[in-house]
Amino acid sequence: MNTFPAAGCSRRGFLQWAQSGIGAAACLSLLLRDRTVQADIVASQASDPPPHLPPRAKRVIQIVACGGVSQIDSFDHKPALQKHHGQSLGEKPDVFFGQVGLLRKNDWQFKQRGQSGLWISDLFPNLAQVADELTIIRSMFAETSNHTPATFQENTGFRLNGFPVLGAWASYGLGCETDELPAFVVIPDTRGVPAAGSINWTCGFLPASHQGVTMRSQGTPIDDIFPAHPIAPSIESASHDLLYRLNQRHLQSRGDDPLAARMHSYELAAKMQRVVPQVADLGCEDAATHALYGTDRAETKDFGQSCLLARRLLESGVRFVQLFSGGAFGSPRINWDGHENMLQNHGREALRVDLPLAGLLRDLRQRGMLDDTLVLFTSEFGRTPFTQAKGDVVGEGRDHNQYGFSVWMAGAGLKSGFAYGATDELGMRAVENPVHWHDFHATVLHLLGIDHQRLTFYHNGIQRRLTDVSGTVITDVLA
Repeated sequence: MNTFPAAGCSRRGFLQWAQSGIGAAACLSLLLRDRTVQADIVASQASDPPPHLPPRAKRVIQIVACGGVSQIDSFDHKPALQKHHGQSLGEKPDVFFGQVGLLRKNDWQFKQRGQSGLWISDLFPNLAQVADELTIIRSMFAETSNHTPATFQENTGFRLNGFPVLGAWASYGLGCETDELPAFVVIPDTRGVPAAGSINWTCGFLPASHQGVTMRSQGTPIDDIFPAHPIAPSIESASHDLLYRLNQRHLQSRGDDPLAARMHSYELAAKMQRVVPQVADLGCEDAATHALYGTDRAETKDFGQSCLLARRLLESGVRFVQLFSGGAFGSPRINWDGHENMLQNHGREALRVDLPLAGLLRDLRQRGMLDDTLVLFTSEFGRTPFTQAKGDVVGEGRDHNQYGFSVWMAGAGLKSGFAYGATDELGMRAVENPVHWHDFHATVLHLLGIDHQRLTFYHNGIQRRLTDVSGTVITDVLA
């Protein structure tokens, strides 16, 4: 077996060595496992590959709260609502259902939390205990109050489907830190997938290998990852070899990106057969960790397991993990769409996620991971400060509000215990430092070491990017 060439050998000598033996193959395989080399290879697909600046974050967890979290009941304290409770707004803003009722105070009491004094309501009592880790943006606005296009914009920057989501762009730009798991993994709510299903984690026009891969936190992690019946190792190996050679022959004649992605997915799946059972084995975690995430409680078990799986995926080299809180729309609602009864709706959904999210932040901090992990909590829009229907304001719901709402971030490169922007005195419209989704996405990419204007992909005659033709990094939230 050839040994590694001596220091100072010529380029020609290195290439001759590299093609002449099993030792070279083994060495190159190990080099590919190195995350820097792997990232360089993946990023070479781009004309201007990242990193463009020193990255502050290596990995991301995004929690998507489907349905529209009420900012005025959670992270945006508006004392004026107490004063004007039960009064008329005095105008008829354009809202989704057009039913402008009376002003309604927040249903959960606000308090200043932690050393930072961030205002957070009792809707999230456990997150309130880690307020000093949070960076709250209180001046988000969207371009639509229709759930599905608003969720598309939340994830892709565009209201139409077919555009790559944030996780796919991160995968395209930075690759993965492991060759045994996907760069982008999605964990849907155990109660169902969001409206439009897998379009919410599409790679769009990017190479198909950057599509999000769904994984369950309960039951079988991934469908069909194992054969239905036992297969002898020799037969399985021969089958894989034959399939690979047939696919390669077909690929050479077609140059088909979906086929190349399918081939890559099969090769990755073979590696995942070994790795996924280990990563998804939450039983190996100790009792204290399960208590931290609330997996030992009926009301928090589902989402707690998802958060714990997300942490284990990040530890194993996954670049971007997206968790969904809430499923499709309908009746009964299994998301944050609090039209009829805010107390019932938001109380139920917050109970499911509050303890696990606080546990996730604490766990990342104690493991030393929060310094280079970015945690995002987003919702497609907020909710109105008035009731949806006229009449008694007690026990009613709130309509969609695209004009001003809150999201929060935590972790790498951010000012912690910090609030940015503001809505008006009633919490209806962003009036101070308004933040569009393009600005939010530009900031996330910046923290990953990516200039959002330079990460592009040529498609239909246009150098496409996540932030379209706009977007400004929110420098005031950076540490």
